[in-house]
Amino acid sequence: MNDERIEERALSKLKWRCRRGLLENDIFIDRFFRKYESSLTVRQSEGLMALMDLSDNDLLDLHLGRQSLIQVNAKLDRAEVHEVLKMLREPI
Repeated sequence: MNDERIEERALSKLKWRCRRGLLENDIFIDRFFRKYESSLTVRQSEGLMALMDLSDNDLLDLHLGRQSLIQVNAKLDRAEVHEVLKMLREPI
């Protein structure tokens, strides 16, 4: 996996891709970027992109701990996705 910091252009595209339909998800993701934007790695961005393929409701359920990654999509049961999900759940 690539632990290099994500390039500015890739970060900008990632932010655009992370825009969601549910306000709650947007709030969690905005908080994530405010906290980790300057240190986000390529590996973490790949984990975040994998989460963005989920529906808004599944993403919110994951964030709130109502479902696990395996329950939502077993293909997401990967280290980088677990890492980003943990980061998303951390308080400000």
